[in-house]
Amino acid sequence: MRKLLIATHNQGKIREYQTLLAGLPLTVTSLKAEGIDDDVEETGETFRENACLKAETYAGMAGIWTWAEDSGLEVAALAGRPGVYSARYAGPGATDRDRYEKLLDELRQSAERPWTARFRCVVAIALPNHEIYTVEETVEGVITDQPRGEHGFGYDPIFLLPELGKTMAELPAEVKNQISHRGKAAQKAKALLLEKLAQAG
Repeated sequence: MRKLLIATHNQGKIREYQTLLAGLPLTVTSLKAEGIDDDVEETGETFRENACLKAETYAGMAGIWTWAEDSGLEVAALAGRPGVYSARYAGPGATDRDRYEKLLDELRQSAERPWTARFRCVVAIALPNHEIYTVEETVEGVITDQPRGEHGFGYDPIFLLPELGKTMAELPAEVKNQISHRGKAAQKAKALLLEKLAQAG
């Protein structure tokens, strides 16, 4: 069975993708399983650029189909920040809590509510022959100043979905995976993978 490399060192993302990609006629593998310790520097100015950079680089290293994504939080009151810097927002070695507390500190000082925000995800799929394909999805919400929930990771505890009255971190995985930016992008990318697998024969 053909392998698909999930190009991330983030264990939370790997767990989500193992669930999201269940049922595909592919063996999902990780950078660790393939013996790849390298980090690809995310020098792109957009999520799409970073996703493509990671997918192409790791596909070249591993020689197998590679799935990479870049995703993050865009807050309207902060002119779209943290954006592509979401994972690095509070500096090296920071925890998820450090990042969302820094974000909340900035918002409390400078912005009127509601603090509208958007999660964005771009998935890039690279083949070793240098073909690359991308899909993109978003989910809209509001930043809440009281973190809630024990599920998820990243900014999930402060990202409120008004129509549900819950933060992303309060949703069980099966619900989150249906409505999240990553879940919706993954569904699009799964369809793309099935199409490419059919073509590859």
